[in-house]
Amino acid sequence: MASAAEQLAANINWSAFSKADELKKRIWFTLGALVIFRLGTYIPLPGIDSDAFQTAFLGQKQGVLDMFNMFSGGAVQRMAVFALNIMPYISASIIIQLLSSVVPSLEAIKKEGEQGRKVLNQYTRYLTVALALFQAYGIAIGLEARTGVVSDPGILFRVSTVVTLTGGTMFLVWLGEQITARGVGNGSSLIIFAGIVARLPQAVVQLFELGRQGSISTGLVLAVVVMVFVVVAFIVFMERAQRRVPITYPRRQVGNKMYEGQSSFLPLKLNTAGVIPPIFASSLLLLPTTVANFAQGTTSSGIFTTINALLGRGSALYLTLYVALIVFFAFFYTATVFNPADTAENLKKHGGFVPGVRPGERTAQYIDYILTRITVLGAGYLALICLLPEWLISYASLPFYFGGTSLLIVVNVTMDTVAQIHGHLQAHQYEGLIRRARLKGRKR
Repeated sequence: MASAAEQLAANINWSAFSKADELKKRIWFTLGALVIFRLGTYIPLPGIDSDAFQTAFLGQKQGVLDMFNMFSGGAVQRMAVFALNIMPYISASIIIQLLSSVVPSLEAIKKEGEQGRKVLNQYTRYLTVALALFQAYGIAIGLEARTGVVSDPGILFRVSTVVTLTGGTMFLVWLGEQITARGVGNGSSLIIFAGIVARLPQAVVQLFELGRQGSISTGLVLAVVVMVFVVVAFIVFMERAQRRVPITYPRRQVGNKMYEGQSSFLPLKLNTAGVIPPIFASSLLLLPTTVANFAQGTTSSGIFTTINALLGRGSALYLTLYVALIVFFAFFYTATVFNPADTAENLKKHGGFVPGVRPGERTAQYIDYILTRITVLGAGYLALICLLPEWLISYASLPFYFGGTSLLIVVNVTMDTVAQIHGHLQAHQYEGLIRRARLKGRKR
């Protein structure tokens, strides 16, 4: 027989959605914020010749900048005020999380709960400003090195570019926080999601145009379409996969009542880290190559040319670092969000135990052993999905958007957002049931 929660979830439909006024306000706020983000990707930097920059960008399109352009929703190609997107914020988050696991003072702040989280978030914002200033200045120098791109090179252009790009990044950070607090879903993930989805129609048109021109065969076009559905289904399957650890609660007596023992399970996701590892890995690889792609042609362009040659898309070093960073962040983020020792201690406090395993430290070791094994599979799955676009670009000359990285982000963010919407609907129905129960009690 289905539980009350399952019956309540089964009753969620469009009529329940129409009555959830708070949820509708959150959805409209989220959509409005994403529209503002999209409008900002069409506002060009002051002092830029858009046509000349388009020509310069097309020469670098097959490099790492193409991936940066995808995350920003085309803002890099138009050199808009949101060209840096929230990548400096993501890079700052990586650095702060790494330091909070190494530096004792930051680790102590992290253990302070909500107050510690606010302090670390503030440190992340400060570091975001520093990284954005560095990247923006590098872009300004690179733009001046391109002939005809900047109408009036000089210190005034550099200052305006640095202030505009840094301000655009910090505005997106604020906008993402507002979406998380007042909208639906994770704000930072939704901003990246909106940038990818906005470019998908162009990628579809480009794919079919290549097929019409005969650049790629019709069979390959159909194979790519089938592959997209297969990859999406595979991502959904892997993201929902769990390793259920059985938990037993013994019989207990409360007052004069004896409660029977219960059996439950501890769900451990195969991919606990979600979409964070590929985003973190991409942002770290973009950091040294952002300036290098724009600074070619300057007096010190030799070192930038070497960086591009070593970290160019499809190179052995780039692929090796990409896979290594994905695997590292899969384990690192899993260890950050899930602590086996705390879980074992909570089970022990409530009288729960894993059958055949002694409560306490042995349970923590057992959970850690299982978590490590499934994280190996999860990291391998992420690496396989993220290497798919590299193969498509190198051997089939297909648009990057059909690769696994973009589909992974889109599917994960969609699933998380839908889950939050479902949670809001359930909460709304619970509130309705409690309200009706109180009214009946008053009548009696």
